[in-house]
Amino acid sequence: MDTRIQFRIDEEVKRLAQQMAESQGRTISDACRELTEQLAEQQRQKLSHDTWLSEQVNLAFEKLETGNTKFVTHEAAKESMAERKAKIRLRD
Repeated sequence: MDTRIQFRIDEEVKRLAQQMAESQGRTISDACRELTEQLAEQQRQKLSHDTWLSEQVNLAFEKLETGNTKFVTHEAAKESMAERKAKIRLRD
């Protein structure tokens, strides 16, 4: 089912937006629809990432509870990250 969205803008803003949309061969409605669809897609991606992140956190807690974790010192973690960054920089 399609939904209608209405909002108010300044008349000058509408006129300028309409001119720009027409110069691109589309209507303001087309442009607003595209923006709304882009926002919806961004939200889908965010929700997908949030789901993935929650799964990763839950897996980490499961590993902790079962004793399958390996802890490293802050210095060891910094060193490991520095090595990874160096490898990435070499690829560029």
